[in-house]
Amino acid sequence: MPERRPIRRSAAGIIVAVLAAVVLAADQFVKYLTIENLPLHEVVPVLGEFLQLYYIRNSGAAFSLGSEVTWIFTIALTVVAGIIIWKAFGLRSRLWAIVLGCLLGGVLGNLTDRLLREPGFAVGHVVDMISMPWMMPAIFNVADIFIVCGMITVALLVVLGIRFDGTREKDHVESADAGTPGIEHEAVEKDA
Repeated sequence: MPERRPIRRSAAGIIVAVLAAVVLAADQFVKYLTIENLPLHEVVPVLGEFLQLYYIRNSGAAFSLGSEVTWIFTIALTVVAGIIIWKAFGLRSRLWAIVLGCLLGGVLGNLTDRLLREPGFAVGHVVDMISMPWMMPAIFNVADIFIVCGMITVALLVVLGIRFDGTREKDHVESADAGTPGIEHEAVEKDA
């Protein structure tokens, strides 16, 4: 992977903020179109069994789990958004800024539903509308796509050792190893 110079923290913050706003706007716009145009609880085929639209209001998490404790998901989404925003202040990596911006937008999309949709503040139901029955029984939305893809990418960046400052973990290990023999050599010369 070619080495890239770190970007300024302000530039990374701008990338995170702009992408989060774009993803949030796209998610809420699709949800608006869903509410206005799709029938509730009716399958609308787009590409046969491959892709369908199915408008539901989800009070729980994936597969409607935890529908009795919706407020816990609101707290969890708020904490995740806070952590991403906090981490964004120290970013110097363009790649991390893109990933965290998209992830933040997805989190804010579902958090907006939890805070502002019926049945009330902090217990609102998330609007879901995308169904791919051949792949999984879950019905999801645009925010969910960015959350899942964002978390997979975060895991890959961690496994590849790419740091928030844009450097790679192995580069730090190699430079530390390269410096060690010189230090030992210098110490031997002083003893002689």
